[in-house]
Amino acid sequence: MFRLTQEEYKSLRSQNVTLKRGQHSKYPPYAFTEYGILMLSSVLKSERADTVNMLIIDTFVKLNEMRLTHKDILLKLEEMEKKVAGQDEKILMIFNYLEQFVKEQETPRTAIGFKSKGEE
Repeated sequence: MFRLTQEEYKSLRSQNVTLKRGQHSKYPPYAFTEYGILMLSSVLKSERADTVNMLIIDTFVKLNEMRLTHKDILLKLEEMEKKVAGQDEKILMIFNYLEQFVKEQETPRTAIGFKSKGEE
C-alpha cells in the first residue's frame, strides 16, 4: 500500500466523477499495488472473499495480457514505420510512371493487320 502523489491524485480526480471543491479529502488517498490487493484479498476467509480474490486475479491476468498484446502491436507498428520511412520518393516515382503509362494508353494508335475493303 502506498499514498498517491498530489499529481497522481489530481490525475485521478480529473478522470473520475468527483465531489465539488471543498467536499473531498485534503490528503491524497492510499492505493494498493497489484500484489498488495492479492495479499489483502487472500487474508479474508469467506466464500465471498474467495470469489472476489479469484475475480481480482483474473482481472490482473487480463490486464497483463492486454498490456503485452498492445506492446507487441506497438513494436510491430514501429518496425513497419522504420521499413516505410524514406519510401515517399519511391512511391511518387511509381505514381509518375503510372501516369505516363495511362497517358500512353490514351493516345490513339493506328490499326495494324488485315483490312477489308470497307474499313479503309
